[in-house]
Amino acid sequence: MPITGAVLDVAARHPTMPAIVGTDGALTYADLVEDSRRMFAVVDAAHRAQTAPPIPARETGGIPITAVSATSAFHAARIVAGLAGYRAVSATIDPRWPLAHRVGVAMTTGIGLVISDSGDLGAALAERGWTGTVLSLDEFRRREASTVQAPAPAPSVRAGDEPFLMLFSSGTTSDPKAFLKTRAQYRANVAVSATHLEPLPGVATLAPGPVSYSLTLYAVIECLATGGSVHLADAFDPIAAGRRIRDEGITRVVAVPAVVRALTDAARRDPARFAGLELVVTGGANLPEAIRTGLAQVLPGVRLISYYGAAEIGFIGDSRGGDGTLLTVYDGIGAQIRDDDGIPVPDGIPGTVWIRAEACSDGYLRGTTDAALRDADGWATVHDQGRIVDGRLQLIGRAGDIAVTGGHKVALPEVERAFDGMPGLAAVCAVALPDPGAGSVVALVIEGEAPTKAELQGWARARLAPQFVPHRWYRVESLPRTVGGKIRRGQTAQLVAQGQAVRL
Repeated sequence: MPITGAVLDVAARHPTMPAIVGTDGALTYADLVEDSRRMFAVVDAAHRAQTAPPIPARETGGIPITAVSATSAFHAARIVAGLAGYRAVSATIDPRWPLAHRVGVAMTTGIGLVISDSGDLGAALAERGWTGTVLSLDEFRRREASTVQAPAPAPSVRAGDEPFLMLFSSGTTSDPKAFLKTRAQYRANVAVSATHLEPLPGVATLAPGPVSYSLTLYAVIECLATGGSVHLADAFDPIAAGRRIRDEGITRVVAVPAVVRALTDAARRDPARFAGLELVVTGGANLPEAIRTGLAQVLPGVRLISYYGAAEIGFIGDSRGGDGTLLTVYDGIGAQIRDDDGIPVPDGIPGTVWIRAEACSDGYLRGTTDAALRDADGWATVHDQGRIVDGRLQLIGRAGDIAVTGGHKVALPEVERAFDGMPGLAAVCAVALPDPGAGSVVALVIEGEAPTKAELQGWARARLAPQFVPHRWYRVESLPRTVGGKIRRGQTAQLVAQGQAVRL
């Protein structure tokens, strides 16, 4: 069912059911409908007041683009959800992106209105000659309050081919690539999620983290589209999470793996607060097995689903045991492995993962990149690497995660997973370093205190094929990470190359 159709249906039948609950506000389903009328009235007026509005990317079909770049997950979520019932394209821009990235996406995509609590964005856009409007979140809310007597018409279900979300593939270390989701594509995505990831009617889901994260944004959409409640937090606080799970009747959590680990640690200290929890859904592939086993030990009644997907493509498959590398591809989703020439390879041979799914976007916006997402037959890739094993998809990393050493292809994430659970070892990152004889060699960079080199070598030789065993070992105080907590492999290799890592 379309998100707006579901919201209107629940608002009519269960008006007091919580829809969006945050640390700085809450809306029932009935509230959400009325809130969206006031909110869109402000958005529409702001776009219409522009004398020379930015021209939205032509892929939008002329629909104005509204972006929210605020630290408040509650307000970002209600704006995106509210705009879904109107002729509007919405976007969430991470306020922690470099200023140049935030300015760049507004300029290249034709965003016309930005709701932001960042003090530097408006001035930077004005310097570039941008003709749109920036409203602070406080000013936006003041304007909403003034529209109580003249709200917009009620939201309605829109045509499936109409775009309504603009998303970005990255934004931390490279220029973001933008792409659109039509309503039909998102409906297809929700259909897959509802079948496999259990955002059931009436279920309360906690999704901590910025709504600019695709995982959190998907949680907002899927919960509202299936008649559930989404509970948000601007950042993850394990003590507060435990209290909210207990007090707000939360039975489902959607979070990145690092949050699942922190949740497990909190439950170990105070398991009673987590007694009502039934399901944890985490995104991303290659889930460390220690996270799964740790959760099972502390909360044995809680199930853990690790799904694989890409923002451009949608949900692809999931793993419910082990380290999350062997995935069952969902019914209706096509998956194949191709070599560098685009030719499908036999099972067991590594290559680039290509997916065919109804939820897949048509392509990247031309103003942001020349990269292609789909081929002529509708297959798409984000350049993840994998292989087919016994009918299941095994992920081995991104294109930059594969090293060629001595004629062998080595998947660097597989090297890292071998050290999962080693006593006295914290985070690690495997990198490829240039070598005149072998072309490159595998090195392991360890964060913080480390076991001895001999202990590391012994552990590796017992668990890895000879070509996968690191040839060099380094230690750093802190591994470089993205704002989402993922280790930056390229920057880690740079630390080694610049002599900023201690060789063991």
